[in-house]
Amino acid sequence: MAFQRSHKLNLLRLAVLLVVALAGIKFLFRDSFTLELPKAAGRDGGFWGAAGDGPPRAQPRSRPPELPAAGRRPGQRLSKDFSGTQMRLVHLDLKGAAPRVSYLEQVFPLLSQLGANGILVEYEDMFPFKGELETLRSPYAYSEEDVERIQQLAELSKLEVVPLVQTFGHVEFILKHEKYQHLREVERFPNSFNPHVPDTLALLKSVLSQVMEKHRRSTWIHIGADEVFHLGEGMDSKNWMSRNKGDVGTMYLNHVKEVVSFLAAQHRGLRALMWDDMLRKIGVGALRESGIAKRVSPVLWFYAPDFDAQQIGQFVAKYAESGFETVWFASAFKGTTGPAQAWTPLSHHLQNHLSWLKVVEAMPRFPSLRLQGIVLTGWQRYDHYSALCELLPVSIPSLAVCLQTLANGGFTEETKRKVLDALGFQSIQLEQSRCEGNGAFPGAEVYRMVEQVNNHLKESVVKVLEEESAVKGWFSPYHRKHQFGNPRNMESFGSRLLKIHDDWESFVRTLRSQLESIYFPDTVEEWLEENVNPYLDPLRDLVRDYRAIIRLNARPKVP
Repeated sequence: MAFQRSHKLNLLRLAVLLVVALAGIKFLFRDSFTLELPKAAGRDGGFWGAAGDGPPRAQPRSRPPELPAAGRRPGQRLSKDFSGTQMRLVHLDLKGAAPRVSYLEQVFPLLSQLGANGILVEYEDMFPFKGELETLRSPYAYSEEDVERIQQLAELSKLEVVPLVQTFGHVEFILKHEKYQHLREVERFPNSFNPHVPDTLALLKSVLSQVMEKHRRSTWIHIGADEVFHLGEGMDSKNWMSRNKGDVGTMYLNHVKEVVSFLAAQHRGLRALMWDDMLRKIGVGALRESGIAKRVSPVLWFYAPDFDAQQIGQFVAKYAESGFETVWFASAFKGTTGPAQAWTPLSHHLQNHLSWLKVVEAMPRFPSLRLQGIVLTGWQRYDHYSALCELLPVSIPSLAVCLQTLANGGFTEETKRKVLDALGFQSIQLEQSRCEGNGAFPGAEVYRMVEQVNNHLKESVVKVLEEESAVKGWFSPYHRKHQFGNPRNMESFGSRLLKIHDDWESFVRTLRSQLESIYFPDTVEEWLEENVNPYLDPLRDLVRDYRAIIRLNARPKVP
């Protein structure tokens, strides 16, 4: 018996030594990338005093994408797998090009297949507001039945639905109406609410109540609160700061606190999210004192392909010190490379997600702050008044690349194969933002046709109008103005001119039909006005004048 006890003790000592040795090896060979706690993280600063803020959404960085630092290749798998418990929300920005519900029915299963487990729905004027708020509705707003159907379809694809309601900045869809202009922070600009007018909070309570009434199953709500332009410039704000010896940061936090307190009181268990760009400029002391850390989670957004991960680490450390318990990140799969961008740059967005994976990998440095998830933003407009960015079908290859990169911890050859299989392509050229093959995903026809518009429409029209010598010599603007032309010379280029025109008109009719199957009429007209008509209209005018002057049978010049 004594021998057995001695033998067991020896085995126990050996096991302890092995655990210690393994721990030492893990320490020595841990990943060299860490996010160090910044020394100044606890120092309060003025609202506008902190340097190094991320780029505003309306002015994304445009530096060329670079490979990740420290020798990491795009195809190299990171040690941290993101496929565990975090949420991956795909952002549906409905303030432009809102898809028909029938298209969402096709898209949701693909999102789930690619690795999403939720959608962030920014309704804006597409929500079926009623009563006093009916003014806010777009003529093409979803019906109450549509909103319910969207949630049912999401549930079938195991996608959590998170509604987003802007509650401070980016409220142009509200403040553009004469009925609500008195709620503007600055009378001339419809961007931001005046937080000192009692009607502001009353209106927001009504908006939030109607939205949450139709989303009873949702466990999260996003309150926006980003880019509150001109805050502090209104007379009410200036008077408040003077009377209370306060600053813009405190004023901002007071309004956010009112909003999240209302939500917490009305909807037990509902968790709130907010964009973090305004919080970056507010000191730890003010954040702690406001108490918002117990009611809302910041969503850190950076959209550049090569952002500074150390800078993110400073913000993460600051939020940990400020008492926040959870944090979210926000990347972008479209809508951040130009306010009128029509074609999605794949490499740009892939690099953005590879950069975020490095930050995810370093999150264990902040044990008090839990990473809840990541939002893959897909902005459809930079704001309510701007042009349309890339359409959703056009950006689905980018979304697939980005989702699979997050789900697999990197963009390996295996990941690429999964993307190709899911989308029905033969190959993908990241740097050229081109996919080979017909595609077999919802909206693939629109993807291909927009590619034709983007790559060939302008070029073919310019070739006729500016490079065709016969047109310049016998059918110049002067000839067209005075209706003066020789049919013999005009017919030398007429057949080519008419064929190019007829081919493009036929193409656009098919494109319009495809767009109408996905979008409402206002979106179809806007997209064609912005991306087709500026190039096709001059060709149409040329053909109209050609046909008119041919019929004149070479008569004298009109005075």
